[in-house]
Amino acid sequence: MIKEKTIRRVIVAAIIVVAAIIILSGSFYTIREQEQAVVTTFGNPQAVTEPGLHFKIPFVQEVTKVNTTIQGISIGYEMGTNRSLEDESLMITSDFNFVNVDFFLEYKVVDPIKALYASSEPAFILKNIALSCIRSTIGLYDVDSVITTGKNEIQSVIREAIMQRLEAHNIGLQLVNITIQDAEPPTADVIEAFKAVETAKQGKETAINNAQKYRNEQLPAAEAKIDRILKTAEAQKQARINEATGQAARFEELFKEYIKYPTVTKQRMFFEAMSDLLPDLTVVIDNSETGVSKVLPLESFTGPEN
Repeated sequence: MIKEKTIRRVIVAAIIVVAAIIILSGSFYTIREQEQAVVTTFGNPQAVTEPGLHFKIPFVQEVTKVNTTIQGISIGYEMGTNRSLEDESLMITSDFNFVNVDFFLEYKVVDPIKALYASSEPAFILKNIALSCIRSTIGLYDVDSVITTGKNEIQSVIREAIMQRLEAHNIGLQLVNITIQDAEPPTADVIEAFKAVETAKQGKETAINNAQKYRNEQLPAAEAKIDRILKTAEAQKQARINEATGQAARFEELFKEYIKYPTVTKQRMFFEAMSDLLPDLTVVIDNSETGVSKVLPLESFTGPEN
């Protein structure tokens, strides 16, 4: 009887120890970096955001961990296999063309309580919001803008639309970014045509860049040439002005002499003009009143100087 009582006590003690271990092990939980938790006490949720070891009351509190790292959603294709999903990717543009557009959406949890209890599938709701915003935005642009030139603008418009819708739904998620992964027409012939258009546009950009480069190379030389021409013209202008000023001064002096001695001045001007026109001409001046004759130039009498 004593042995049986002892055995029972040992078994009860063992059960108590095991139960205590189980209870204590379930009373602690750990939160890692980029992770948050929601602790419910009698159905009342409370967020726990500090990483590390935390205590909870066994059988009273429950803990649900939430990943707060940036997560991704593929739209228009299957992540991993890259298989196209035309029910998501096929869209119509403003000029009534069809186009396949693939997107990659990045999001994170910013309110773990709302992410868990505001809706049953917040990521699914986010994807549907994104699809709605994408289709309505693509429908505002022509096919050329969607495939080639308007991608950045389209992404920006879609991003703003999704953020507004998310704020209205308030499901605890935040949009980080959304980008166009690929955009192309649904048929091979149209794809080749758009590739040709894109190649032509790139050629146009190359030609414009080359022309701009040539302009930048030639413009300084042309400006330098213009500067030289202007300076030469200015120098010639100043020389002409100086020459005209000198001639005007000489004319004024000559005119003063002419006023004083008109006859002598006219004769001197005549002889100077004849000397300039006929430098080898011998001029004989006959003064009949005095009977004295002068021969110009005088070198004809004296001979050249040694």
